[in-house]
Amino acid sequence: MRITIAAVGDLLMKKKMIASAQRVGGFAPIFAKVKPYLRNAHLTIGNLETTFSGSTFRPARGKLLFSSPDKFAATLRNLGFNVLGTANNHCMDGKVSGMKRTLNILDRHGIRHTGTSRSAQEARRRLIVNVKGIRIGILAYTKGTNGIAVPQTWMVNRLQRKKMIADVRSLKRKTDLIIACLHFGKEFRSYPDRGQIRLMELLFRNGVNVVLGAHPHVLHPIKMSKIKDIDGQIRNRVAASSLGNFVSTELPQHTARLRGSILLLTITKNAKGKTDVVKMSRVATRIIQPAGKNNVYRVVPGKKE
Repeated sequence: MRITIAAVGDLLMKKKMIASAQRVGGFAPIFAKVKPYLRNAHLTIGNLETTFSGSTFRPARGKLLFSSPDKFAATLRNLGFNVLGTANNHCMDGKVSGMKRTLNILDRHGIRHTGTSRSAQEARRRLIVNVKGIRIGILAYTKGTNGIAVPQTWMVNRLQRKKMIADVRSLKRKTDLIIACLHFGKEFRSYPDRGQIRLMELLFRNGVNVVLGAHPHVLHPIKMSKIKDIDGQIRNRVAASSLGNFVSTELPQHTARLRGSILLLTITKNAKGKTDVVKMSRVATRIIQPAGKNNVYRVVPGKKE
């Protein structure tokens, strides 16, 4: 069996991007050039750095709080997104009601999610996606929520090592491959710090195959290397500590924040059940705003590496 996974970084939907979509009647034109890369994968994953908090969402003046129209969820599903990580520093921007409504909207559009929960029972469930007979466990964690209170600890998965390891070990018995989506690191730093590296190494030793990182808003180097886990399994492990911004509006001052990457991973499972990442490539992306009648933002692909 052979499948392809596509992964992108931050889906950072700011007011300017929403206004841009409204000028052309929807979000689809923004992503038209990159849609084939996302839809052609068997599994497409991203970090939802916004909420669907609904019409009652009223951000306080001077606060960087995000909420997107429900139509954006429909666009993401049409683009091919199957799974979204929801544990990040903006997941509580709409408070508890906004967090819960976000998950309801994703459910309505058939997008699976991991990282935040509406109940303690939901929090105990681990996301496992079966793709052509390959069972993939997907976890998501964040280092914080920008100081916004989280009434119950089970509502948001935090970067707590003991719990993370327990989650990974639980999934390892039920899956062929494990992906950990981590919202961590320092903003605008172009390489992982020592703490990020140590955390990724810890997860790899306990059985994680792929780390998909977000939060720095700039690209980090992506590394694939063979690592033996504590069960003695030697597998290729992919460390992508930051995939950059897939969507943002930092024009034109911060060019690095307008660049992202579509990470493409080829996964195989042989007759004996051994599953591994056998190939890694990426398509560079950037966000542009061509001059013209509508002045619409676009995510455009670069060369495949």
